[in-house]
Amino acid sequence: MGNEAPAQQIVLYGTAWCGDCWRATQVFKRLNVPYQYVDIDQDVDAAEWVQQLNRGYRSVPTIVFPDGEVLVEPANVQLIRKLNQMISDN
Repeated sequence: MGNEAPAQQIVLYGTAWCGDCWRATQVFKRLNVPYQYVDIDQDVDAAEWVQQLNRGYRSVPTIVFPDGEVLVEPANVQLIRKLNQMISDN
């Protein structure tokens, strides 16, 4: 998983118990932006990749964008800014 080409869509790596993950999914829904959700408690390879990306930490949400940018535990304003940038670029 760690050496794959950039995703063609937004991928949110999270867990079911994470409040920040829930908050981020609500931002995606409110802005009607499609994304793929990967639960790192259910996907061992994804969990290892998130830890590698975050210097050993299982930091969630970790959100990977098609342009290669990664946001880790972003505040709503930071996530909304990135999503609006993507929307305006299309």
